Amino acid sequence: MAGPPEQAPAPGLRYAFGSVLSFFILLLIGVFAFSIRLFSVIKYESVIHEFDPYFNYRVTQFLTKNGIYDFWNWFDDRTWYPLGRVIGGTVYPGLTLTAGTIWWLLNSLNIPLSVETVCVFTAPIFSAFAAWATYLLTKEVKGAGAGLTAAALLAMVPSYISRSVAGSYDNEAVAIFALIFTFYLYIKTLNTGSLFYATLNAIAYFYMVCSWGGYTFIINLIPMHALLCIVTGRYSSRLYVAYAPLVVLGTLLAALVPVVGFNAVMTSEHFASFLVFIIIHVVALVDYIKGSLSPKMFKVAVTLVVSVGLAVCFAVVAVLVALVASSPTMGWSGRSLSLLDPTYASKYIPIIASVSEHQPPTWPSYFMDINVLAFLVPAGIIACFLPLSDASSFVVLYIVTSVYFSGVMVRLMLVLAPAACIMSGIALSEAFDVFTRSIKFQLPGLSGNSEVNAGDGSSSTVVAQNDAAKTDKREDTLKDRPSRKNKKKEKEKEHVEKAPVKSKVKRLLVLPLEASVVALLLIVLLGAFYVVHCVWAAAEAYSAPSIVLTSHSHDGLHVFDDFREAYAWLSHNTDVDDKVASWWDYGYQTTAMANRTVIVDNNTWNNTHIATVGTAMSSPEKAAWEIFNSLDVKYVLVVFGGLVGYPSDDINKFLWMVRIGGGVFPHIKEPDYLRDGQYRIDSQATPTMLNCLMYKLSYYRFVETDGKAFDRVRRTEIGKKYFKLTHFDEVFTTHHWMVRIYKLRPPKNRIRGKTKKPKSKGSSTTSSKRGGTRKKNPWH
Repeated sequence: MAGPPEQAPAPGLRYAFGSVLSFFILLLIGVFAFSIRLFSVIKYESVIHEFDPYFNYRVTQFLTKNGIYDFWNWFDDRTWYPLGRVIGGTVYPGLTLTAGTIWWLLNSLNIPLSVETVCVFTAPIFSAFAAWATYLLTKEVKGAGAGLTAAALLAMVPSYISRSVAGSYDNEAVAIFALIFTFYLYIKTLNTGSLFYATLNAIAYFYMVCSWGGYTFIINLIPMHALLCIVTGRYSSRLYVAYAPLVVLGTLLAALVPVVGFNAVMTSEHFASFLVFIIIHVVALVDYIKGSLSPKMFKVAVTLVVSVGLAVCFAVVAVLVALVASSPTMGWSGRSLSLLDPTYASKYIPIIASVSEHQPPTWPSYFMDINVLAFLVPAGIIACFLPLSDASSFVVLYIVTSVYFSGVMVRLMLVLAPAACIMSGIALSEAFDVFTRSIKFQLPGLSGNSEVNAGDGSSSTVVAQNDAAKTDKREDTLKDRPSRKNKKKEKEKEHVEKAPVKSKVKRLLVLPLEASVVALLLIVLLGAFYVVHCVWAAAEAYSAPSIVLTSHSHDGLHVFDDFREAYAWLSHNTDVDDKVASWWDYGYQTTAMANRTVIVDNNTWNNTHIATVGTAMSSPEKAAWEIFNSLDVKYVLVVFGGLVGYPSDDINKFLWMVRIGGGVFPHIKEPDYLRDGQYRIDSQATPTMLNCLMYKLSYYRFVETDGKAFDRVRRTEIGKKYFKLTHFDEVFTTHHWMVRIYKLRPPKNRIRGKTKKPKSKGSSTTSSKRGGTRKKNPWH
């Protein structure tokens, strides 16, 4: 009899040891998530990457230097000349405020880091937070084992690494953590019914709204899940507590963000949450009446409530339809419409379609970005149905919607990555649990303990079933309070059926010993392959900053630092008030690195202004000079990759300049630049193409490089090799010819002191010359 008392503390010790071990594993996962994103700093240097991060860096510099109040009221006159931009009302401030707060805390602790250093390492830090948030979310769905596996997978998934390497100071750096943490708090509230967690959920949603425009995914996914629970008969008071405060508090807080404002209640992206908000109140009222009235009175009351509820719903829908009908885009933003209709942007908004990350992904990109997780996701979905709970139904809905959106826009592979990691973590955890239990039951030394171990709840499936049973009991207590006799009968049936059902489950979970060992080895090999691929992707595919390029050849490593060379030249050799024209891709870098005023930048809020620049680039030299001169432009910057084979140059982007310009100015016609439907720059190119400004600025003096003017990107010799510029002067070309800068020639001086008679002749001659010029203009 002394045996059982001595063994009693074992489960408590095992639980404590498991908690400590989980803590250290999570700590290692966080360190690994941070470390794997440092290849860009180790291989290159601590530098900001890409284009948009330079604007965020510039805004963070302003915030730390001038304070929060000047930041909200900052009017930036160095962008979108001559219009300017109100920064405080047009940016999502979450990333900037987060990095500014980190910088302020470090300096308060006498750790004097520069603003640039903080910006470079913000994304790796929050990737560790995202991994921990994934653990919490998956733990609420399927237990700690699945949570640890999902956190480890997310720490190194290439899709997330691509937007969170050191130096990738973009909104997604903190937004993915906010997305996962908001989902975790929603599931936590759904499982506990705690109003405290519901309040935290609204605050987390507010942080997500501050950080990224993708917050609309949250405010549509959660209503979809709430509606799914209502339709499938899984409504409970916990669902009400999880949903209603989020809509009320979350919408009020979202309206406080200047860039969102009244859009939180006026745009179609948010209407689904309000409609489900009405439905859940109708259901809650019916559920309350059901527990308070007799069956006869309940039917009468339900008829009244449903009638009133339908009337309110129809009234709200009518108001929403009226608001939507007054908008030319039916209350949807252009990006949202392009998600619902993948062909919308290419038809109506070429500025959105021109962005490479807005294009649909290819099938190989799924294998590149999530690798073996693509094959584990279906197994995770199946595991979520065994058994199906409110939490598991949410992650199933999450993976289904994220797969669709990632198929429409390659940028949203980033939203798919956490869902794929959660599903794969559940699948691997369940499989590992089954295989290890099968080995444990069949080993000779442990066969005697099989019955004890089988019933101790080590199986995540059994634990999940117990949780589901507890959930069902809570829901039965809430719904069927009067009928307690039926409950006793059901309990007796459960006791009778409990043993055989459990034995069946255990028999199904036990596999042959050899098969279990082989399956475990295959899982280990799969994990090793995934780790190797992720490390390679972090080190080679996603670590190179776009502003510093490298290439390998038989001569060794070549570094192309032309972008910083060009911006440094602008900074040191031009006046502070000079205006620089370029395609919108380079606007943020020009203002941040050269500190010069630009005409357009990556914000792309004014399509007409961008179309004006596109029209100038697509026009003949004289017409382009007139357009740029009217905008007070002094320098024109073009990116050219024909000499070194850089494919993302302005010639490859030129068709989008034609399409965007032609969408606003009808005299720019795309067929004029195509030969038999093909985009050519060789001897078969059209005269309009060979005479446009972009062609001339890109290929001016190009024949001097090799004598043939062979374009390594287009893999052909150019059509027009020898020409002179009449309205522009070349002032700087970088070492590898990747960036070329031209200066507008000043207008010719007028001749004074002539008599009236020659004046009239001169004017008639001038008009006739103008008329002759118009005849030769390739526009018409």
